[in-house]
Amino acid sequence: MARIGLFFGTNTGKTRKVAKMIKKRFDDDTMADALNVNRATAEDLAQYQYLIIGTPTLGDGELPGLSADCENESWEEFLPQLQDVDFTGKTVAIYGLGDQVGYPDEFLDAMGILHAFVAERGAKVVGAWPTEGYEFKHSEAVVDGKFVGLALDLDNQSGLTEERLSSWLQLIAADFDLTL
Repeated sequence: MARIGLFFGTNTGKTRKVAKMIKKRFDDDTMADALNVNRATAEDLAQYQYLIIGTPTLGDGELPGLSADCENESWEEFLPQLQDVDFTGKTVAIYGLGDQVGYPDEFLDAMGILHAFVAERGAKVVGAWPTEGYEFKHSEAVVDGKFVGLALDLDNQSGLTEERLSSWLQLIAADFDLTL
């Protein structure tokens, strides 16, 4: 079994694309194949000490899911299954996708929701990311002046995705015992 679990929720497939970009950089012993949370169980996630999780933000700062007009279930439906999972001793890094131009008042809010969920259950969350280089008004994903994870805007700054992803993976490398 791989050391690091890689889970994502998606609506348009962009969050899946980023998960595949992450997986591509690591061998199967290090990183599990990316798994959409609509096909995952709580046991799938709970078996890992190290987790990378990703989400887009939809609508008015919502997690992807049926009430956000997604075609399939996603984080909204999966989080209740994780209510009783103890994240104590787990290291979690989060990446989020959003549109800072179209939704400047709720940019990456879903990443903030995931952060609060795992942190409340004892996870050590790593990978805080600077807010410089983004133009938005408000985000629930900003804590102590930084995003709680990697902030990506594939709609308006897609050209920065590879560089940001590489820098973020280097940032979390020590916490995940990664060799890059």
